Amino acid sequence: MKDEFYTYIQQLQDHITKDLEQVDGQAKFKEDLWERAEGGGGRTRVIENGAVFEKGGVNISAVHGALPSSMQKYFGVKDCDFFACGLSLVIHPKNPMVPTVHANWRYFEMYDSTGEIIDQWFGGGQDLTPYYLFEEDAQHFHQVCKTACDHHDQNFYPQYKKRCDDYFWNSHRNEARGIGGLFFDYLKANENHSMTDWFNFVTEVGNSFTEAYIPIVNKRKDISYNAKQREWQEIRRGRYVEFNLVHDKGTLFGLKTNGRIESILMSLPPHVQWHYNHIPEPHSEEAKLLEVLRKPKKWV
Repeated sequence: MKDEFYTYIQQLQDHITKDLEQVDGQAKFKEDLWERAEGGGGRTRVIENGAVFEKGGVNISAVHGALPSSMQKYFGVKDCDFFACGLSLVIHPKNPMVPTVHANWRYFEMYDSTGEIIDQWFGGGQDLTPYYLFEEDAQHFHQVCKTACDHHDQNFYPQYKKRCDDYFWNSHRNEARGIGGLFFDYLKANENHSMTDWFNFVTEVGNSFTEAYIPIVNKRKDISYNAKQREWQEIRRGRYVEFNLVHDKGTLFGLKTNGRIESILMSLPPHVQWHYNHIPEPHSEEAKLLEVLRKPKKWV
């Protein structure tokens, strides 16, 4: 399973980076291969200062070795080894009318002292963070997510949409990071779904990513914007940074397993602002976005 999924994310990385380069039309992804001293490594691809994308990364990794003591406590296990692989991406567009997007698809195994698998699961999802709300974009993104889920189980979309709304929640701000999508974790074999079933589900969601995001980019990337709208984008990016550094479990796992710091923090945008007690004007487009972020909405 781990070999099959790692092969899949390598191919998916190629597919996504090629499509994003085509949309940008100017910048190309730069590839950075790295190794982890304790075992494994990864292939980081970053795009910067493009015509459309200000900064973005589409990264894959496969790491293994002894599970650090901090993570043993987290998972409630004692001395064991682990293997983890996944693809993680974050794209920060230049135009504030184009939303930021995040996605991750991953697989994890743990082993006892004899090398036998004692636990294994899939996780991941994809979510959208707009700066200006176009409801048809939110509906499109969620419809693609729902269609991918419905091919496997019609309960998946409402279940994983709610988990996404709950997970990407900046509790210290009492608002969502964005308008959500899908989030799932600890997808393990059970009486209803084998690991092969979960593999097929997660890969279908991964394959749906470009269909969910690229049409939105193409629709919004040439809309004109002013300095005030750009400032709002950078203020909202600050909320994105707060979530990733305060709440995100993936960031925590990477830091506690001696992951590569440049790849872990690749998700942070290049230009961000924090204004003291910034409150948008009532009934403005900025205020409209905050209304939606403070109460998750049903999009499809």
